Amino acid sequence: MNRISDTQFQPDWLSLREPADHAARAPELLREAASLMAPGTRVVDLGSGTGSTARAFAAAGFETMSWRFLDTDEGHLQVAKARHPAADCAMCSVEDVQALPLEDAGLVTTSALLDLMSAAWADALAKRLAAASIPFYAALSFDGRMEWDPGLPADSDIVRAFNRHQRGAKAGQVAMGPDGAVQTAQAFEANGFEVRLADSAWHLGPDDAALQAEFVAGVAVAATEAGETQAESWAEARLRTVNHTALKVGHRDLLAIPDGTPAQTLREPRR
Repeated sequence: MNRISDTQFQPDWLSLREPADHAARAPELLREAASLMAPGTRVVDLGSGTGSTARAFAAAGFETMSWRFLDTDEGHLQVAKARHPAADCAMCSVEDVQALPLEDAGLVTTSALLDLMSAAWADALAKRLAAASIPFYAALSFDGRMEWDPGLPADSDIVRAFNRHQRGAKAGQVAMGPDGAVQTAQAFEANGFEVRLADSAWHLGPDDAALQAEFVAGVAVAATEAGETQAESWAEARLRTVNHTALKVGHRDLLAIPDGTPAQTLREPRR
């Protein structure tokens, strides 16, 4: 998966997965998240990468939203700024919740991040957003499911090892891993939010062979690090099948709405 660190990924991996991400997002939660934006506010995107979340909203017809991209990778932000010249881009670690620049924020978003963060981080974020009555939309949190068709005997062992790895220490914190969406939902509910969850699984086929191959390679590295001795041979077998294999990778989308927040009627998708 072309990792830079435990919580960062190379731009080529982000580009490769973007079409699958956009296809997988739960459209009803994306539309409702956009409806919560008050006029004159902006979206603050945590761990923005190259701006894929903004492009997902634009593809759904929400092209006029204002964005602030937060990322620790200067290269990602340069790409994001080139593709979204009107956006505000800031080098910022998402780990320090109290330091997040949330002035004029009407919505906080993130994608494929919750599984890498800790339960304490989710609780701190919920508390800060509750104090400011800011909605939160988190898409594409890995939920532990991987299903191949046809299957291989080692698939289940590899998935278990990968999920152990996901629950390990990342950036000095114990990650929520596959429990990220559910634990974050619990944290926001405990802080007075109405929370909605929706399925956003990848459904990949032979046309996605390049993405499948890159995903398998990354899973094998993580499973090896988690002590699974079959990972290398499993990856070799899996890579031989990507041109005739279907793969489902489970994700969850989350929308957390502060108590009493009205939906805005002024922001409708472009028809």
